[in-house]
Amino acid sequence: MKFILNYIRKETWSPYVAGVLLGLVGIFSVWLSDSLLGASGAFENLAGLIGQAVAPAAFDNVYFNFIMPPGITSGVILVIGIFFGGMIGAATSKTLKWGKKDAANSDTQWKRTFGPQVWKRWALAFVGAIILEYAAGIAGGCTSGLAISGGMLLAPAAFLFIAGMFASGIVTAMLIYRRRY
Repeated sequence: MKFILNYIRKETWSPYVAGVLLGLVGIFSVWLSDSLLGASGAFENLAGLIGQAVAPAAFDNVYFNFIMPPGITSGVILVIGIFFGGMIGAATSKTLKWGKKDAANSDTQWKRTFGPQVWKRWALAFVGAIILEYAAGIAGGCTSGLAISGGMLLAPAAFLFIAGMFASGIVTAMLIYRRRY
């Protein structure tokens, strides 16, 4: 038991341990909610829920009635779990940073690449998140839905996507960081 607690407190984990645990989460997701892992649409589900409470007529359409029904879906629960799981993981490994001195988004590599202005780094992260959400909508899913759940089903599209994701990540890193890293 002490070994497990010490392992949980480590800042980095073995990718094999993390992979096995992710597989178990995928199995429990199917078993408990009868749906595969996937976070795409979670924000739309919440936006529809809030929108129907604020302006019901505006949110009474085909998209929110059939494609992205408002409510607390398994995707919403997954996003909430990712947030709190990350916070708990950072707290147990003593890497959770609070306050102005240890402000979030203050990574040394980010500072060297994008400058010392905190607002600029947050703006870039926000724009990147918008592009990611838009692309996930176009693709009909995100990495958790296609790569993880598709990989668990041994779907060929999942492995093509994973290869493309790594290749585009390498190209993007080369464009942004050039030869500095």
